[in-house]
Amino acid sequence: MDLLAHLEAYVTAVDEASFSRAAERLGIAQPLLSRRIKTLEEHFGGRLFDRSRRQVATTELGHLLLPYAQDVLDRAQRLGHVARSARQSAVHTIGVPADCGPAALARIIRAGAERDRTFAVRELAPDARVAGLADTSLTYALVRVAPENAALRVPLGLASAPPQSPDGAAAGPPEARRRTRRRAIHLEDLRPRRRGGAPGERRAAVPILTMAEDQVPDAQDRLRRAVARAGLPEGTVRPAGPMATALAETLAGQVTLLCTEPFARRHGADWAPLDNAALHRGYDTGAARRHGSAAQVPDWLGALLAAAVGAATTAPTTASEAAGEDAASRLAARG
Repeated sequence: MDLLAHLEAYVTAVDEASFSRAAERLGIAQPLLSRRIKTLEEHFGGRLFDRSRRQVATTELGHLLLPYAQDVLDRAQRLGHVARSARQSAVHTIGVPADCGPAALARIIRAGAERDRTFAVRELAPDARVAGLADTSLTYALVRVAPENAALRVPLGLASAPPQSPDGAAAGPPEARRRTRRRAIHLEDLRPRRRGGAPGERRAAVPILTMAEDQVPDAQDRLRRAVARAGLPEGTVRPAGPMATALAETLAGQVTLLCTEPFARRHGADWAPLDNAALHRGYDTGAARRHGSAAQVPDWLGALLAAAVGAATTAPTTASEAAGEDAASRLAARG
């Protein structure tokens, strides 16, 4: 028996002196209210209402128990209020990568507020997010893992300067450029090409800058091996400095930037995905351990975090995947 629901039906019927009005006030059907009161009477071993009269009348037992029932309901209401206040006052901090879009993070904060939870988002490096979960300074975080083992896979590609029109402006709107620049990039295609001048003279390879989010050891090792296999000169890949400077150099055509598509589009750069999926980002959603047990990341929050980092679906992306080739072994072999 739901004691609170049954007591509420009883107290409301006393207030209204009518089962029909009490049911309407509670938003339930009258037969349901009548059953709740009958169940309560069986529980207490006596009638609470005299139904022999035209108008519902409270019995002696009903009058005797009424103040205690009201007290129980009042205490339950205060208990709920205290719990809501505690949820609203406690700040749940979420660790996210530094390249998430503000609008996506705002959706996370708003969704928490709709559920009486106060969220704060902190842009942190991958190792700082892991440490924050361990010391419980973070409630939730996106944790970097190998893409073949990840719940969330985020495609990476190279951002570059948009094509310029004769007046120096970007040629065409971003949507049109997006439709024409979706061919996947093979690192082999970035090898220095021979100049048209002196024999043997080659153009220098365009540097590839990596963001702090991709400077984790496993990701760096995979990228170094892929660059070596592609025959690119040593030093082609280097860490990006201040992000504003890296973006300026990218938009000026001096470098390319390894990043996600949403990040490149927000800053007006062209973007094309890397063909090698072993170089993409992998994430799991993590929660801090509290009181000796690991918390669970709510499904709705996991979906919003996936959107914030631009996670791709797990649908097949290559012909070999569509044919059923084992993804973990394929990515491990390529990385």
